[in-house]
Amino acid sequence: MLAKGVAIGHQRGGNDVCITSLMPEHDDFQHISAELRANNVECFFPQRSLGKLGRLLFLHRAIRRFKPDIIFAHATIPALYVRALPTRVPIVWVMHSGANDFANNALLFAERLLSGRAKAVIGVSQKNIDDYVKEVGSHPAMIVVPNGVDISRFEQASEPLPSTGFRQIVQIGRYIPEKNQLQTVQAFARVAAAEPDVRLLLCGVVENLEYHAAILKLVDDLALNDRVKVIGPQSNVAEILRGSHAFAMPSSFEAHSIGFLEALASGIPVVGNAIPSFAFASDFPGVELLDTSDADAYGRALLDALSQPRATRPLGGLTLQSTADRYLAIACDVLNPRVRLS
Repeated sequence: MLAKGVAIGHQRGGNDVCITSLMPEHDDFQHISAELRANNVECFFPQRSLGKLGRLLFLHRAIRRFKPDIIFAHATIPALYVRALPTRVPIVWVMHSGANDFANNALLFAERLLSGRAKAVIGVSQKNIDDYVKEVGSHPAMIVVPNGVDISRFEQASEPLPSTGFRQIVQIGRYIPEKNQLQTVQAFARVAAAEPDVRLLLCGVVENLEYHAAILKLVDDLALNDRVKVIGPQSNVAEILRGSHAFAMPSSFEAHSIGFLEALASGIPVVGNAIPSFAFASDFPGVELLDTSDADAYGRALLDALSQPRATRPLGGLTLQSTADRYLAIACDVLNPRVRLS
């Protein structure tokens, strides 16, 4: 989502932008690629799954086809592949993972081997940078650039909520164990017992089929089928947040979650896990952070959130425009070696 927003922003600013990937286009992301193409961002995806050599060859063809001045490699695996190519195009690696990828010895060895091929390393949080220095070592150009969101899409806190006949709690995120949708369902069982007019909406990309099935089973076991909707990814996130009354974010870890930022920007009351990456919002109005593995406490916090008003939160420096501007400045610095990165 960040790459999409930055790409569209840079394209609108007069820069030619191309997005490519190592994997074929996922059906769940077709609405995103359609938005990219509608904004004249070129998309170049493989037609089928490729092996290691095939991925290298595909990336080589993508670079020869688009002829970029600079490459931003988002996430660990793509950054390793592109730096293994014999290209002279400068590469900037953007670390998005909330976990320490270098706990994997193979990835650690590859990164130590290819570290010098990156002209700069961007972390979306200081934790990314700290993990890199601890595991790999220092890099001459390491920069923290927080993710940002298009605030204007979500700033509707002062408008009354549309009437639906029920109140809705929503969690948005991929179906993987780290997102802890199971914890939300457990907590919602407490909410449902106390408030008959409340519904739960879960939506996101189905990445882990077994985990997704476990969520559906728990909903069924708790007899919540008429109160909980478990659906796929949605393109109308701003509308969903607009029509909801509380936002659940029980992730075990995040780097710098765009979903969390979108919820903050919307003004919706937020209940999240007390993890370091959410700590910056701990004193924001309408935000409660706690141990979401405690189903009773989590349920009480969601109940409290339902009665809270929407709030305006200070998100200076966390806008999509500020993030896009910072990426463009880094590109200029990399392409002009006389300018020192800071």
